[in-house]
Amino acid sequence: MQDGDAIRTAYAGIAAWIEAHGFAALATKRREAEALFRRVGITFAVYGEGGDPERLIPFDVIPRILARSEWDGLARGLTQRVRALNAFIADVYAGQEIVRAGKVPGALIAGNEAFCAPMRGFTPPAGIYTHISGIDLVRTGAHDFWVLEDNCRTPSGVSYMLENREAMLRLFPGLCADHRLLPVGHYPEELLETLKEAAPPNCKGRPCVAILTPGHFNSAYYEHCFLADEMGVEVVEGADLFVEDDVVYMRTTAGPKRVDVLYRRVDDDYLDPRVFKAESMLGVPGIFGAYTAGNVTLANAPGAGIADDKAIYPFVPEMIRFYLGEEPLLQNVPTYLCERDEDRAFVLDNLDSLVVKLARGSGGYGMLVGPHATAEQRLEFAQRIKARPHDYIAQPTLALSTVPTLAGEGVAPRHVDLRPYVLMGTKDVRIVPGGLTRVALREGSLVVNSSQGGGTKDTWVVDDLLDGVVAPRWQARGQSQSQGLG
Repeated sequence: MQDGDAIRTAYAGIAAWIEAHGFAALATKRREAEALFRRVGITFAVYGEGGDPERLIPFDVIPRILARSEWDGLARGLTQRVRALNAFIADVYAGQEIVRAGKVPGALIAGNEAFCAPMRGFTPPAGIYTHISGIDLVRTGAHDFWVLEDNCRTPSGVSYMLENREAMLRLFPGLCADHRLLPVGHYPEELLETLKEAAPPNCKGRPCVAILTPGHFNSAYYEHCFLADEMGVEVVEGADLFVEDDVVYMRTTAGPKRVDVLYRRVDDDYLDPRVFKAESMLGVPGIFGAYTAGNVTLANAPGAGIADDKAIYPFVPEMIRFYLGEEPLLQNVPTYLCERDEDRAFVLDNLDSLVVKLARGSGGYGMLVGPHATAEQRLEFAQRIKARPHDYIAQPTLALSTVPTLAGEGVAPRHVDLRPYVLMGTKDVRIVPGGLTRVALREGSLVVNSSQGGGTKDTWVVDDLLDGVVAPRWQARGQSQSQGLG
């Protein structure tokens, strides 16, 4: 936010608001936001822990701001990346030409838990596997963005992106009006159009779209219902559907209704007890047969999660070159695969400076942030890596940018990432300008996941922003704070 003793242009309006109204007013706005979210019911379920599992994700009322020019560059890189990931998934279940060419080790596919054997030889409508992707980005410099992670299975969090913007428009109408914010509220319309474009070959007329949820015990159940309401479609559980003659129907008060497209938020293993886990009560018997018969589309495609694997991630730049014949527009974080002898030796010798992650982990679990870990924790992870090296990858600890965040009685820098949502239809790739900014609320923490105590911010892409520095330095109650790059 600051450069020496001045404020970046991006945050000058925010600084002026705080100078005019004071930190007490900002804290009041934070309480109003919490009351609003609680009234609306915007919760994140965390089960298996003590206390009330339905929690509010902390919302910070100071937005994260990007210039339109920055966003346009990111959007081009995101479009390129998702096209390559989709091509990779298609190749995985067809000829595996990228393996034959020696660009990706075959063992990473053959032994991958996310590999969906029943998808071999089947091509979904229009060859689209990744209808909805969430790509996690971090910033390390004025012009340096890195892809931290790809989410092609069931990326979540888009409801918070939309609700955060709605909250800001209610709480700070004047401030929002003073900035030329590019809108995000049309995401549900774009999502619905993307899903309709994915209608199966045997769909006759206007496709019927529904969201398949595991139910209210799922951590993202609020989001499933929210998106269904915004799109004007039904949210259904497995028990609400049945298959007859390879056609999927949902039960309604007016009788059975054919379903053509299911935005499924149920994991692969639980989709169809006849094909996957026989004990599953969440899926629909026969739905996979309806899918391969061309009578229903499942979005995202079963098996798309193989592109989420953190051991696959290092090869995405090569996928871009192999499938698209282009150089990557977005950078990958250097990654060490612990199953490789040389990489493992390096990781074990440098645990104090690396971040170690489960190759198939999520939510910030199973992670070691070396510089912030104790000697005992590093020793424990070293033993884990030696016992199951194929389960772990490691990356350098990036100097992540920080953004101004309301902390205690003032404003302080906190680390953030950004998850834009990329929609891939038959006609185009759609990306609303912005995404979900997640913020590590604990001082010095690099873990932004809501399940690990992280919060969220509204992400403003400002149409006419020119970078620079203006105005006098402002501080939290006299404290000198070093703000980051936004």
